[in-house]
Amino acid sequence: MTNSPVAVVTGAGSGLGRVIARALVADGHRVALAGRRADALTGTAEGLPAGVTLAVPTDVGDPASVAALFDRVSGAWGRVDLLVNNAGVFGPAGTPDEIDVADWLACLNTNVTGAFLCARAAFGVMRAQDPPGGRIINNGSVSAHAPRPGSIAYTTSKHAMTGLTKSLSLDGRPFGIACGQIDIGNAATDMTAGIATGARQADGAVRPEPTFDAEHVADAVRYMAGLPLDTNVQFLTITATTMPFIGRG
Repeated sequence: MTNSPVAVVTGAGSGLGRVIARALVADGHRVALAGRRADALTGTAEGLPAGVTLAVPTDVGDPASVAALFDRVSGAWGRVDLLVNNAGVFGPAGTPDEIDVADWLACLNTNVTGAFLCARAAFGVMRAQDPPGGRIINNGSVSAHAPRPGSIAYTTSKHAMTGLTKSLSLDGRPFGIACGQIDIGNAATDMTAGIATGARQADGAVRPEPTFDAEHVADAVRYMAGLPLDTNVQFLTITATTMPFIGRG
């Protein structure tokens, strides 16, 4: 495994991050698992071959914690070929006047600043390593396109992710660094469990929405990650086929 590509997956302790990390290991990557809880990261690594994962408890919103993550990965494996910026929180729910400013700031700190800090650190490693280059895949969500009611903090953060993706793509060109975004709608995880039982719609009604197996998200990430660096999927949207996203309600 000494010559296998190195990936960093944030939010790797549960949900999509866990599924994506394990899929990348299956494809031959060495994967650094980043997340807040050491026990959750251990759970992700359970049953995987020895030496192919590195569990690094990380707060993506803390610059020092992110720097320590990438120092640890570089020290252990010498390079970073892929960053999957997956860590995120839903944040506060409510109309704009009901949102506590501290909750707004906490959501943007994780979803936007955290993604920037990880991309910044990965970019620095990727441009300096030999051979240079790498790929960054950002988890944008369909909320990067259209909001749900009462989701102003989360929706704003995911629209910001699109700007981050575009800027990283442009700034990465001279260094062989590609950046793409995967926008996901209703993958079945613990975080989205409530959607299957009832989600508030734009017309005020509450209706259950279809979900789909999170393994299909991992398959999409594997496709994006497996491309040569001269080819990039800029934006990929994957949703439950009949979710109320395309159309009016």
